[in-house]
Amino acid sequence: MKTKIAILSALLIGMMGYSQKDEIKAAEKAMKSGDGASALTALEGAAGSIDAADSKMQAQYYNLKGNAHLDAAQKGDGSAFAPALAAYKKVIAVEEASGKNKYTANAQQKMAQMTADLVNAAVEDNKNKNFQEAASKLYLSYKLSPQDTIYLYYAASSAVNGAHYDDALKYYNELKEVNYDGSGVRYTAVNVESGEVEEYDKNTRDLYVKAGTHKDAKDEKTPSKRPEVIKNIALIYQQQGKNDEALAAYDSAIASNPDDVNLILNKANLHYTLGDKDKFKELMGQASKMAPDNPDLLYNIGVINMEQGNLDEARAAFNDALKVDSNYINAYLNLSTTYVNEGNGLIDEMNSLGTSRADTQRYDELKQQKDDLFKQGASILEDALKTNADNEGILSQLKNIYGALGDNENFMRIKKLLGE
Repeated sequence: MKTKIAILSALLIGMMGYSQKDEIKAAEKAMKSGDGASALTALEGAAGSIDAADSKMQAQYYNLKGNAHLDAAQKGDGSAFAPALAAYKKVIAVEEASGKNKYTANAQQKMAQMTADLVNAAVEDNKNKNFQEAASKLYLSYKLSPQDTIYLYYAASSAVNGAHYDDALKYYNELKEVNYDGSGVRYTAVNVESGEVEEYDKNTRDLYVKAGTHKDAKDEKTPSKRPEVIKNIALIYQQQGKNDEALAAYDSAIASNPDDVNLILNKANLHYTLGDKDKFKELMGQASKMAPDNPDLLYNIGVINMEQGNLDEARAAFNDALKVDSNYINAYLNLSTTYVNEGNGLIDEMNSLGTSRADTQRYDELKQQKDDLFKQGASILEDALKTNADNEGILSQLKNIYGALGDNENFMRIKKLLGE
């Protein structure tokens, strides 16, 4: 009885092998005629038993499967890239284990081709604002070519652009795990004919300079992107309400790049959101000491304080920014806005008052305070206008303030400057 079972088993295996060969032959024929869909249908018949076949047949099967899925991907089915990659990796694994390499070269060549196809498709997806699809394709490009970590970085950026934060967090954490740096060198030269600075790879740039079509070659080091990666991890955690993880990520980012004042500012803002105003002020003070002559930093400190309702601190920061850069338009605009906002804050109380003598007196006091604040805001912009006579932002804000004050003479003057 045991012998009969063994014979029956062998017969079944043999029959299964013939069936697989027929299906693989059918798939090969379909692929030669350019019918990848029919090839995949033929291969489905062998899928259940292919792992029991010999290594030669397995490699042939997975190579055909990869080719068929790649054919579908190149005809517009973006979802076919992943199974194509999986099939080609299986080809390489099977032949590596068996010591035979009949299909490995094809698999490697097609994987390289897939990388280019995926990146090009992702560029189109980004142009069309299909950010999640772009991110998936760029991530798959990275999996195809793990040494090209820039694809993983771009995948994270695409996911952020599409507000797919869970995906972005996955990609950024993977970048962190592989110690992604992202620094490099930009090779530039000036086009003699156009006068424009253009960027090339080093060899091409050097050839153009040697040919005389370009001049003033420069090698510019680009900074590491690692601090940005860790900062974005923190920002995503913060956006998701995972504040403990966000603070830990900020600490990690600051440890990696202690001179990045914007990390300190972001951490300070998170502490404010959590209600820890003492820590907020401590970090804000630390940031201002780190770069006392940086107008952008001082301006950002002002913006954060303004957003948090700390108007005196905001004004001090905007004024400090203007001391460093007397032509900082946004600092003028926001400094003016702090007074306008404070004036607007009195309107609710004014509207709530009745008609009694006491209420009327209070109303007049509040109106005077509001008008004085608006005038102070206008005065700041008038000073800015002396050196920025054509700035539409300044002119528009001035027009609105004079309109709110009922100052028709100045209102019409600014309208004329605006060309209205």
